[in-house]
Amino acid sequence: MISIIKQRKIWFVISGLLVVSSLVVIFAWGLRLGIDFTGGSILEIEFSQQSPTNTEIITALQSLTIGTVTVQQSEASVLIRFAAADEETHQKILNTLSDTFANQGQNAITEKRFDSIGPSIGAELKEKTIWGMTIVVIAIIIYISWAFRKVSQPVSSWKYGLIAVVALTHDVIITTGVFAVLGVVYGVEINAPFVAAILTVLGYSVNDTIVVFDRTRENLKRHFGKDFGEVVDESIQQVITRSINASVTTLVVLLAILLLGGSTVRDFVLALIIGISIGTYSSIFVASPLLVTWHRFKNKPTN
Repeated sequence: MISIIKQRKIWFVISGLLVVSSLVVIFAWGLRLGIDFTGGSILEIEFSQQSPTNTEIITALQSLTIGTVTVQQSEASVLIRFAAADEETHQKILNTLSDTFANQGQNAITEKRFDSIGPSIGAELKEKTIWGMTIVVIAIIIYISWAFRKVSQPVSSWKYGLIAVVALTHDVIITTGVFAVLGVVYGVEINAPFVAAILTVLGYSVNDTIVVFDRTRENLKRHFGKDFGEVVDESIQQVITRSINASVTTLVVLLAILLLGGSTVRDFVLALIIGISIGTYSSIFVASPLLVTWHRFKNKPTN
């Protein structure tokens, strides 16, 4: 079987390219933020017959004071975005669309969803998201440092925690980069379900990483004095099949939900699929190789 540690430069190049590409895309194109963060309203409706064009829908709503209106067509419905609106305005919009396009009942309108969030709530959600992720990262470092406190040689326990966070950062950046691309190409938005998915991925990925680290901890006790890189490589070989099988099983279920679950859970499940795939890769090909690289760099003989 291929040595993960000996080929670590290959994995670092792959991860480096993915991370850099993701950062470039994020900063160049930005993220398509949903109303959860920006505030505003979203109305999803379905026409019984052929949907009107985007221009026709925008023209029909020009008489109402609802700010800039954007329309996005999907396979089965139409998404209409506008400024934050109360229930009275919501009903006016529905009545206007019905009067304009009902065509004597032959093209009836069915409302599928309506959400409205004020700008202040969106800003508050942004702040809570940042705080939530910061607390999660700190908690992970503290927990792993405590869990590995008895394995301080040849690598300090806190380094396990820090490396795990580096791997998690790798997962979050790449997942977010993919969503930045999807936002430009398909109009996929960053919203509250995406944040929930990222937090879920953090938990899943760090669990996968700890499985490898924990086996390393056991093998360090069994093979005291053996080269650290060899112990880590052996540990990876022992758990790699289990990690991949567990992830594939999870991804099969998520793929079924993505295909059959409908638009309401699509973005959440899509983020999970991308994040778990990247997380499985990083726990095997990034976290442990980084640990070995750090150890060898710190112990490199000086002339």
